[in-house]
Amino acid sequence: MSPIPRRSLLKAAAVAGAAAQFGWALGDKEAQAAPAAPAAGAEPVTLGWLEDGGLGAAPGSTVGVPWPKGVYQHGQEFALTDADGGQVPVQTWPLAQWPDGSLKWTAHAVGPGAGTGKLTLTAGKAAAPEKRVTVSTKGGTVTVDTGVLVAELGKSGSALVRSVTRGATEIARDGRLVLLRQGEIDDGDRGSAAYERFESVIEETKVEQDGPVRAVVRIDGRHRRGRRSWLPFSVRLSFHAGADSFRMVHTITFDGTQEPGKATGDFIRGLGVRFTVPMRDAAYDRHIRIGGEDTGLLREAVQGITGLRRDPGAAVQAAQFAGERLPDPATWDQRVTTRLQYIPRWGDYTLSQLSADGFTLRKRTMKGHGWIGAGGGRRAGGFGYLGGPSGGFSFGLRDFWEKHPAGLDIRGAQTDEAEVTLWLWSPEAQPMDLRFYHDGMGQDTYAEQLEGLNISYEDYEPGFGTPYGIARTSELLFWANDATPAPETLTRQMRAVRVLPQLAAPPEQLIKARVLGPGLYSKPDRSTPAKARIEDHLDFLFTYYKDQVETRRWYGFWDYGDVMHSYDAVRHQWRYDVGGYAWDNSELSPDLWLWFAYLRSGRADIFRFAETMTRHTGEVDVYHLGKWAGLGTRHGVQHYADSAKQQRIANTTYRRYYYFLTGDERVGDLMHAAVDSDETFLVLDPQRKVRPDPDYRPDPHALSIGFGTDWSGLVSAWLTEWERRGPQWEKARDRVRSTMETIAAQPNGFVQGSGLYALDTGRFAVADRPVVAVSHLSAVFGLNELCAELIDLLDMPEFEEAYYDYCRYFNATKAEQKARYGSDFGSLLLFQGHSRLDAYAAVRTGDAKLAARAWEKFYKSDGYTEAAPWKTERTGGPLTLVAGAEAAWVSTNDTALYGLAAIENLALIGDAMP
Repeated sequence: MSPIPRRSLLKAAAVAGAAAQFGWALGDKEAQAAPAAPAAGAEPVTLGWLEDGGLGAAPGSTVGVPWPKGVYQHGQEFALTDADGGQVPVQTWPLAQWPDGSLKWTAHAVGPGAGTGKLTLTAGKAAAPEKRVTVSTKGGTVTVDTGVLVAELGKSGSALVRSVTRGATEIARDGRLVLLRQGEIDDGDRGSAAYERFESVIEETKVEQDGPVRAVVRIDGRHRRGRRSWLPFSVRLSFHAGADSFRMVHTITFDGTQEPGKATGDFIRGLGVRFTVPMRDAAYDRHIRIGGEDTGLLREAVQGITGLRRDPGAAVQAAQFAGERLPDPATWDQRVTTRLQYIPRWGDYTLSQLSADGFTLRKRTMKGHGWIGAGGGRRAGGFGYLGGPSGGFSFGLRDFWEKHPAGLDIRGAQTDEAEVTLWLWSPEAQPMDLRFYHDGMGQDTYAEQLEGLNISYEDYEPGFGTPYGIARTSELLFWANDATPAPETLTRQMRAVRVLPQLAAPPEQLIKARVLGPGLYSKPDRSTPAKARIEDHLDFLFTYYKDQVETRRWYGFWDYGDVMHSYDAVRHQWRYDVGGYAWDNSELSPDLWLWFAYLRSGRADIFRFAETMTRHTGEVDVYHLGKWAGLGTRHGVQHYADSAKQQRIANTTYRRYYYFLTGDERVGDLMHAAVDSDETFLVLDPQRKVRPDPDYRPDPHALSIGFGTDWSGLVSAWLTEWERRGPQWEKARDRVRSTMETIAAQPNGFVQGSGLYALDTGRFAVADRPVVAVSHLSAVFGLNELCAELIDLLDMPEFEEAYYDYCRYFNATKAEQKARYGSDFGSLLLFQGHSRLDAYAAVRTGDAKLAARAWEKFYKSDGYTEAAPWKTERTGGPLTLVAGAEAAWVSTNDTALYGLAAIENLALIGDAMP
């Protein structure tokens, strides 16, 4: 490291101040390597709700809270209090541990007693809930009792939820999954063929948590008809002490056959969750509630006694509209009572949301009779209720219109047993057509495919654009009501469906605990004009993408949560139909940009955007079954279209944030499944189209794996498994260490580019000669953020120096590169995004010149500059389909890199700005 000149003392002092903030002593290698001393204790942590209203009508919420190293040990208990000092029952479990075994992340679950205000978490004895949730297993049934409702869950058969009772009243029964398969699609788009009905069949039921505040039961199986079982599902049901409701997290993995050019295959016509609802009350006391726009409700009775030619009495009409039990008909105007049998009973209702821009509602008296329109609107809330004074069932599907085509059905409400169905894919829509979108256009050889790449940016290969193995997760809520709820209660239930309440730890705690990129983010800072401009630019970019989701209608069952890659300024349109320029699929880490933006700000709107992206990219853009399980797909017109199946998209780094902030078990599953992803290099060679040796076959003892996009995906999975103390944590820990050691041992460290990896030992062979093989992509899929964590966790000076060297020389001049390595790095780009590597190395090594270069590359290289417009232009007809705004100079690659560089540079060297 070169000494700091006197003329740079002011800048060096600024860098030193930033370094001191994160506990790093400039130029003092021993101090840098020494782990932080364990703290004697921790200050209370104030938890808040992302949105106003607190828990509302939701059953409960789980929050992840990080702790500095050494503060708390495994087994530590925690207490929770409200603003008045009252005890709030809480259930705690560990999410992650530091290498020394102390707690790194803990999860805390609360139920209906959590209230609406802030809560304070401290070490101490947790208060017991007044009504503890209990779980018992007997024979083929798992019984969960929240103290308000009792749910009997199946261990075999079709019904996941055999019954839901409240007190002595059965509210719902036979909760099962339904699937409609269409074997042939009408490519003329006129009508459709008949379909087959499949229902869930349970293969395994497992109790994952059993109270006292939260219980979770996981049920796995498939959809079956006759001898055929397909479309695997994984469903988690969570229950909370004292709650009258429960949550379902529903995942399906597509394992059907749909071949391009063929009209036959496994086309999903409908996918839903169905319950039977017993109907005990008189028809005029049976009530239907269906959510419309915002807090709008359809409020009707199966047999309406309002608006008739004869009036039963104002009090009777008012009671029916309110959903209250009506007085004895003998007390009504007898001109109505004696003619009740002539008033129709409306037993069937259907709400269809086939696009993001419109829903229709219709009803009929019974099967075999005609439908009549009952209204409509733009965006329905995905909520319904069916019941009466004896009890009723509320139900809702989150992201209802966003993940269209969706629907709600009520059938047979005039009979003793009605059915309600929440359609995740409405049977009223076109069948789910996942066939690849073109015929190959003659790209039969690698040479032809490379030519195709050079014109459309799509990396095509026959047979690779398959949906086999992609997944999708949906979230549903259900309530067991003791009577028809008042409108205010129904409104609270609808709000819980639309925006599931989430408890959150404050940014201060995340920064203090040094987690998820230690030192790489800090709270927004507008203390100087230069910093304020960067903050304004960050706000502009997030707002622009949030608005583009709406303007461009980036919605739909498979699409919602992703954004587009590049813009076509000529068409005033994102390149949704141009090869590799369409759906982004995590290219250059927009996921990380969004999560870092949230970590530093605590903003609810950013969290929700990042949450939706995490749900999408972790499920749809990655394979979970089949030969490519564990790999993700590069950006393209369809999320699975491109033939580049790679670790960089399946990267566990993109899931870690949501998991640790919420404790979400489904995302936890995805990360566990990634631990053995190094085996995917036996299945598919990512360099097959450009490798000089056409006879190359993967060797399990010498797999060619890159130190950038490949290793960052692998090591993130291993690190997470180790931190979580998962089933393979010891293997994962050893893989983290062994690969770090053998990357550092390479003649040129990270600059070596790649190494030969042995599956059995988890080590890279040390090359016998130095090689310079640097790619502009290596560090832009989470490598910097991961290395910051690894260096903070482990005392491995050789690895540190190897990474610092990579950081020093990527943005260096060609002459400097050649002087250090004997060869320059060739043609590179993405210098602005790599400025964060300069900043990181500057703080870690005390090199003020690196800090200066970081800002120079941030402001004056590629990417976004201060000279960019930093505004949108209005668009509309006849230039565009709908009115909106565009920033034709914006691309998602540049946005992700600018966002991360801005956030990290401000945190690391913000006080060394020019």
